[in-house]
Amino acid sequence: MSRPPRPGWLSARDLSTAHRSTRLLTGPGTRYRSLTVLMQSEASLPLRLALIGMSGAGKTFWTKKLSAEGWNAICCDDCIERKLAPRLAAGGYSGIDGVAAWMGWPDAAKYAEREAQYLEEEIHALGEVLTSLEQPPEKPLVLDTTGSVIYTGNNLLLRLRRRMTVVYLAASAEEQQLLIERYLSDPKPVLWRGAFQPKRGESPKETVARCYPTLMSARRQSYEALAHCTLKVAELRDPAFDVAAFLGKIGGQLERRQ
Repeated sequence: MSRPPRPGWLSARDLSTAHRSTRLLTGPGTRYRSLTVLMQSEASLPLRLALIGMSGAGKTFWTKKLSAEGWNAICCDDCIERKLAPRLAAGGYSGIDGVAAWMGWPDAAKYAEREAQYLEEEIHALGEVLTSLEQPPEKPLVLDTTGSVIYTGNNLLLRLRRRMTVVYLAASAEEQQLLIERYLSDPKPVLWRGAFQPKRGESPKETVARCYPTLMSARRQSYEALAHCTLKVAELRDPAFDVAAFLGKIGGQLERRQ
């Protein structure tokens, strides 16, 4: 018997072509999650790319590479940080590392509250970005999303798919271990959405190391459901893989979908 998706995750079923009524799910972490089954959307022209994937997969790296080639670039982390700035400043925090410090480890007393605040500002930021894209593009644009974009709700995710070509940067099992090690040594803001489940006698870092693979596995299904195309991180890390090759891979996958 297949296991039903956990509340808060975007599943492939949510992005199917069938049409159903909408109802709001209940339970922890589901405030913005609906069971709307979305009408299929066509990929936008590859002049507007939205990069999705786990923290450390290379979204920011490729955003900067495209920006250096003249693309407009929007970083969702920067947008969220600006919205949280007054709360960060009150605690003496700044920058993306400051956001992670402000949120704290997932076992911290205020983590759940601040996780919810972060998601609320991410929803606002993504909505503002998508509204700004209602006009025809003047220049190519790349959007550097957060790893938690999949929690922003089906309405925004459908708009994202309609406005942009969504590209999933997928890490292999070996690379996922590297992502865990990076998080442990240099934490970035991560929404655990209930996936952090400590056992008696474990330190918080031990719990992170054990639970992070579960978080990544569940997110992978949502990323795959949201994306128009998927690029393997291992291939992207080849020094010979340049912007032309990056765009060529995306274009090739989109052509095969037609």
